[in-house]
Order: sequence, then structure tokens, then C-alpha cells
Amino acid sequence: MNRWQIGNVKITRVVELEVAGGTKFILPDATPAACRDIEWLKPHFMTDEGKLIMSVHALVLDTGKRRVIVDTCIGNDKERSYPKWNRMQGRFLRDFEEAGFSVGAVDTVLCTHMHVDHVGWNTRLIDGRWAPTFPNARYLFSEKEWAHWSREEQIYGPVVTDSVQPIFDHGLATLVDESHRVCDEISLEPTPGHTPGHVSVHVSSRGEEAVITGDMIHHPCQIVHPDWSTLADVDQAASAATRAQFLARYADRPVLIIGTHFATPTAGRIVRDGDRYRLDY
Repeated sequence: MNRWQIGNVKITRVVELEVAGGTKFILPDATPAACRDIEWLKPHFMTDEGKLIMSVHALVLDTGKRRVIVDTCIGNDKERSYPKWNRMQGRFLRDFEEAGFSVGAVDTVLCTHMHVDHVGWNTRLIDGRWAPTFPNARYLFSEKEWAHWSREEQIYGPVVTDSVQPIFDHGLATLVDESHRVCDEISLEPTPGHTPGHVSVHVSSRGEEAVITGDMIHHPCQIVHPDWSTLADVDQAASAATRAQFLARYADRPVLIIGTHFATPTAGRIVRDGDRYRLDY
């Protein structure tokens, strides 16, 4: 678990999974040979053998008045085509509580997009039905994102059916635009390409700033190679352009960049490194 303080906002990372693996599943360009010279990736983001280390985690933003959870991971009991995620029985909710939170105290759920590993704990199985995990929260979804996934088939299983549609059925969903302001300290930032309505989350308080990337950047190697797009990107050219613009915008600024799939230590600042960029952590 990591914690950061941005002005009055406390940000807490609650991890569901952190694993090292191959690159074919998500970033085919990031082969061991291609990443070998990026020394700063080791040991936190890449093994000595060149395997990428990635995390699936949620981020809880506590402003003192609001308690917001960003992206709700994979979830338990969900029928998924990826074997390691199928009908998982993890301890995410236990870790969430041990971090000092309760599901009833969350007032807002933000989903950067509607992929399988970002909406799973939106719901949990209770008496054979999918019920909202955070019953007192409003769930905010990009209107453009919902317009896309409400009519698109998802390849990893019935993600919308078990993790998104029940939120609408319980009257807890709110559709917003990609620049929506949640409260004084938290707003959305459009970062399209990975999905049509993908957003990042901007935190600003007392002159300090942070950005939660979502899947606009999956892994820190894409900071060096923003042209490396993932197999899961709906529009690979658009995602690469969004990454390049994002890096240019935030480089050499005192803004904490928190990667939604970045392994521990998860956050740092973008700095220029010759004609490229790196993560200073």
C-alpha cells in the first residue's frame, strides 16, 4: 500500500494484484531486448530477465469532505475468459478495510474507462445477484464511454452485464462529460485512444497537483516510447498521440503522476531525459 498527500487530499493505493509477466498480452513492442537499455525500469517495473512488472489497484482519494475511489479492479466471482481472473477469490475488500476504509463511506466511484480490470469491484455477488459494492456512492461514467461499451461486445466476459449495468439498474449511475469536475479538488481530464471516452483524474489542492493516468499509460516503458500502444487500445494512433501530448504537457513540472498499472512505487514525476522522458521516482 502506498499513500501520498496532495494538499488536503490523501491518496491511498489498494492493490489487488502485482505480477511480472511477458509482453505479448498487452505491450508486444516491449520485448526484453527493446527494454534492456531502460535501466531505470529495474527493479521496480521490470525484472532482470526483462519481464514487465504491472499492478492492478484502486486509488482512494480522501479530501476530508469527500471519499472517492478511482477504478475498482477485477473483482471476485466474475466469469472471465482470462483464466487467472476467472471467478477470482481475492482479498481486495479485506485490504480495503485494513487500509482504514469502509464500503459505506465511499461517496463517489470514478471509472477511467469500462475495461474488465477497472470496473470489477463496482459490484459484488450477494445472494446470487450483482449488487453495488459501494451502496452510498454515485458511480460516474464518461457518457462517451458508456455510449461505446453499451453496444460493444467485451472479449473478457460479460463485464458490462455484471459490473456496469447493475449500477444503472440500482439508480446509482451518473453519465458525465470527459472534463467533469467532481469537487473543488478532483476533476476529469480527457485522454482518449485506449477507449473512446477514456479519462485521467486530476487532483489539485493548495498548489499541489497529481494525475492518475488510467490506461492512457499502462507501463512506465511507454514514457520512453510513447509510440508503443497496447493490444487493448481501441485506436492505437490516438492513444500514442494522447501519450505524447500528455508527456509534453507534464514534463519537468511538479506534478505527481500516479500510474493506474504502475507497480510499487507507482508514482513519480515526468522529467526530460535528452530527447526522451523518464519517470523520476
